Order: sequence, then structure tokens, then C-alpha cells
Amino acid sequence: MKRHEVSDPEWAFLEPLLPKSKAKTGRPARDLRVMVNGAMWILSTGAPWRDLPERFGPWQTVYHHFTQWRDSGVLDAILHALHVRLDKNGYIDWDLWHIDGASVRATRAAAGASKKVSKTIPTNQPIMR
Repeated sequence: MKRHEVSDPEWAFLEPLLPKSKAKTGRPARDLRVMVNGAMWILSTGAPWRDLPERFGPWQTVYHHFTQWRDSGVLDAILHALHVRLDKNGYIDWDLWHIDGASVRATRAAAGASKKVSKTIPTNQPIMR
């Protein structure tokens, strides 16, 4: 197992939560574990999708699976299942549960910058040079 990839016990937990391909024609479906590992690599490293290593297959395919899972609520269901499992085992203190706000962008004024707006020249007046 390489870095940023799900282990066998983690995969045993995730596999039933992922939708199976129902297509009977066309290309064979991609291995979902490889798609999960590719998405985990992107999320863990913060790299752009185009920098995904070739061992995960085409970046477009991994991105497609990730966005489908996001949009259809699969990732929310996985997060909920993880919460239930961790809570059942006593690993979550709900009084302390929070979302990390370290990546939330503040306004310039919050950092002490000037709140003044720069004056712009009205578009109906000629510019004097």
C-alpha cells in the first residue's frame, strides 16, 4: 500500500457505501478502489487534478467519479457513516466537534488593511492626460 491510499480495513468499510456501475455496454467500469485512492491522493496533497500520478488512471476519470459522488451525496453518506462509527466507539466528543476554519478567506479589512475604496473615474467623462 502506498502513501495516501486506503488500507484493506478502510476499503472494507467504504466499498458498500459506493454505488456500483450498472452499465452493461461500453468500456468496463474502473476499479472503484483506484478511484478512491486517486481522490484521496489529490485531497491529501493539494495538487491540481492534472498532476494525478498515472497509476490512478486518467485524471479526468478520477475527477468524474469524485464529482459524481459529491453531487449525488455519496461523500456525505460516507462522512455520516464515519461519524456514526466513531461515535459508537466513543471517539467523538460532540461538544468539541467543529470544522477547521483555517482555509476560510477573510476580507482585507479583517487583516488590518484600509477599508477605503479606491476612487474610479466615471466612464462618461474623458480621461485627461
